[in-house]
Amino acid sequence: MSTRLKLISTRAARPQAVLDIKGVSQIFRVAQTTCHALENVSFQAGTGELICILGPSGCGKSTLLKILSGFIAPSAGKVALNGLPVFRPGPDRCVVFQEDALFPWLTVAENIAFGLKGRGLGSQSARQETERFLSLVNLEAFADYLPREVSGGMKQRVALARVLILNPKVLLMDEPFAALDAQTREEMQNFLLALWKKLSHTILFVTHDVAEAVTLADRILVMGKNPGRIRHDIAVTLKRPRMRETDDFHHHCKRLYALLRTGDTGGMQSCQNPRMS
Repeated sequence: MSTRLKLISTRAARPQAVLDIKGVSQIFRVAQTTCHALENVSFQAGTGELICILGPSGCGKSTLLKILSGFIAPSAGKVALNGLPVFRPGPDRCVVFQEDALFPWLTVAENIAFGLKGRGLGSQSARQETERFLSLVNLEAFADYLPREVSGGMKQRVALARVLILNPKVLLMDEPFAALDAQTREEMQNFLLALWKKLSHTILFVTHDVAEAVTLADRILVMGKNPGRIRHDIAVTLKRPRMRETDDFHHHCKRLYALLRTGDTGGMQSCQNPRMS
């Protein structure tokens, strides 16, 4: 029997909630225009869930991630982590961006160790932690290399290790593989899944790539724009590991493409704003 996409009902069993987002809206005012980046966004992310946020450019995906990370405050609504309100950035919610944002003057090992500064660890403990995460991302042989001396995929592994060493409760990923070539991107998707299986973090992964979302996600939040809101909350029921060549995988992708085509219209005027992507 073919596997099918399933809309999640409010009564469906879910893991215990780590993130609780209720009625989040975001309004930007640019010149004489009011931009409704997000409107009444509500969902929960459970312990160990991998959720992809999928939608067209301008639907507020990155704005939502910035609110969840505490970089900006919502115009309305609330975000809670384990029942406590989110007001500011913190090591319990770490972000991996499309650009690796590594310090070019620090080595791979020094970049990974940077997050440990100020945590009161002795030099030996910090070195052991750094070595552990170098091993976790398979970069022991490149510890003394500078970022310019390693590949794009390796840079993103360094960026991952640099936040994972902080032991965050939630990992927020904003199209982290979008700049990579197709082969490296697929390798990084598989690498992320292997890390997730080992460490069991809750992950929210922003993407506009349908196949990437189906490859990675337990659930996919499909967003539309004008204004930005969640239009569908979908469970991906494919068994792991997922094979892109199968009919079921293609069925999931086709259904998502159809939802994206019909879900990005709305009654409010659109406006272009770099914070709304």
